[in-house]
Amino acid sequence: MTPLRSGGRRPRTLVVRLDSAGDVLLAGPAVRAVAAGSSYTALLCGPQGAAAGRMLPGADEVLVYDAPWVGLEPPPVTRTATRRLMETLTAGRFDRALALVSYHQSPLPIALLLRLAGIGWIAADSEDYPGALLDLRHRRPPHRHEALAALDLARAAGHALPPGDDGGLRVTPPPRTTHLTGPEPYIVVHPGAAVPARAWTPGRAARAVAALSAEGYRVVVTGGSAERELTARVAGRHALDLGGATDLPHLAGVLARARAVVAGNTGPAHLAAAVGTPVVSLFAPVVPAERWAPYGVPHVLLGDRHAACADTRARHCPVPGHPCLDGIGDAEVLAALAALIHDPADQEEQTERGAAV
Repeated sequence: MTPLRSGGRRPRTLVVRLDSAGDVLLAGPAVRAVAAGSSYTALLCGPQGAAAGRMLPGADEVLVYDAPWVGLEPPPVTRTATRRLMETLTAGRFDRALALVSYHQSPLPIALLLRLAGIGWIAADSEDYPGALLDLRHRRPPHRHEALAALDLARAAGHALPPGDDGGLRVTPPPRTTHLTGPEPYIVVHPGAAVPARAWTPGRAARAVAALSAEGYRVVVTGGSAERELTARVAGRHALDLGGATDLPHLAGVLARARAVVAGNTGPAHLAAAVGTPVVSLFAPVVPAERWAPYGVPHVLLGDRHAACADTRARHCPVPGHPCLDGIGDAEVLAALAALIHDPADQEEQTERGAAV
């Protein structure tokens, strides 16, 4: 049932997802469910996820907080930043909040701050005893995909997706990007990742781009402004280099018009899923694919799922030579692309929403 305030009014609801852009995109279905039952829906993101949050349908406002327990380079704990967050949340007059976290994270630090800001009803997945910090302590099913786990919490809090919403990832319509990419068709290769263990090494990515070009594919290489050196090396003379040329909405436009995307387990893979583009997922087993594979689109997972680094959450590959990803052959990449482009339904396994794996 749709949760209502006393007097029958729909609540003002805050959804919290403090991690990276990919994590925020995976929270999209939950945000839409919350928005369907709320009079106003705000999204509290970290700096790395704010741009993605602004692209999510259903979010009326995006608030930003750099939490000192989140991220690769967390800021120090300060009274000034905490006081500023308290003032922002108090001014928002939120009736309730849903704190979304990954399976290995605790929602209790942010729950404490939400409670101190006067939010009277708070829900989260929590394996830890929450004391008085949570009104709904939800337990996610084992091995649940992150997108589904977030949606499960929203449903447990009384928020259902609106009629006709299939629960897939979604972003607001991206801008046209033909002036950046040139004519279609093309394949996107995104060689970078915030966590190096989840991407090809630069030399391996460059060889893959050369192989794709030799096979007749037109290749576009994408990356952020800090990755220009990487994208230039990977593109070489075989591909169009768009390193540093796109913000997140324009990257969504580039991905939306691609025939397929080749990327590691990183935000652009989830952005590709949100715009409906098939993904060749170079998936290092440092985190489980069942939780973070591209959601709701045809995709092929490549990589050694039983490598020595499996489930370590390592940021840098602990195995010499990065064999779980660099050991993927060009023939495997070409076969995966052919399967997705020419017959995306011709796959043996299915995800929970029917996307090819």
